[in-house]
Amino acid sequence: MTFLRWSLAALALVAVVIGGTVVWFAQATRGEINALERTVAERAAATDPHAALATSPETVLPDPVRRYFDFVFPNGPPDGITHAEIEMAGQFRRPQTEGFQPTTARQVASTRAPDMVFSADTPIVWPLWAIAWDAFIDGEMAMRARVLSMITVMAEDSTPALNRTSLRRWLLESPTYPMALLPGGPVTWEAVDETRARAVVRAHGQQASLVATFGADGALTRFDAEEDGDLTTPYHGSGEHVTRTDYTLIDGVRVPMGFEIARAAGGQVYPFWRGRITEIRFLGREGG
Repeated sequence: MTFLRWSLAALALVAVVIGGTVVWFAQATRGEINALERTVAERAAATDPHAALATSPETVLPDPVRRYFDFVFPNGPPDGITHAEIEMAGQFRRPQTEGFQPTTARQVASTRAPDMVFSADTPIVWPLWAIAWDAFIDGEMAMRARVLSMITVMAEDSTPALNRTSLRRWLLESPTYPMALLPGGPVTWEAVDETRARAVVRAHGQQASLVATFGADGALTRFDAEEDGDLTTPYHGSGEHVTRTDYTLIDGVRVPMGFEIARAAGGQVYPFWRGRITEIRFLGREGG
């Protein structure tokens, strides 16, 4: 019995040590992500939030884009917004797998420059879980995934191709912070037809584009890349397709709360992240 008691005590001590180690690494990882988010916010605050938020009378926008801005800004563009904080929940499929897992995510994005940080927590096999994040700041990207916040299972650093992918990622997410799409910022618009227009983002000597499709009410309902994606990569990158639904008025801005993001190639789409925005905050208002 004494041996059994000592064995149970030893197991309990090991469990405490392992648990404490996991908590320490989780806090350290979250600290890394928080530091990246602060960098995005600080860089956004350093810009002039008033310089590009008004559509110039000389700016000629394609008709569907003009209707879109009338729809998402019913009282005109809000003044002084520099960045957005977005919380999401839904189902996520890891690269080169088929099953979806419940996932929560957080995103901090600048409205005036293509800076953003995205992080997500998702289970793998009980009791294992992973945290993944990617950051695109000042034209340079970094991507990480860790199991239990300790074991790095993916690490991708800045390359021209990944930087272009991250630039497109910021554009793909921009309907959730539509101030970023206004004239005067890094995005310009090109006419396609009565219901579509091409959004082109340029920054740091790179450019990326997506074709937007608009509904009869003016809502941007989808973004699509014009080239196939490479489905063999160990990361999803930006994805090549997104649909946006359930526009809701948040602080005077209509935001699509529902989304489905997918890879696309060969005329087929392969969803990997579907869910809803659970909370969104527009920050940087004067006095706020």
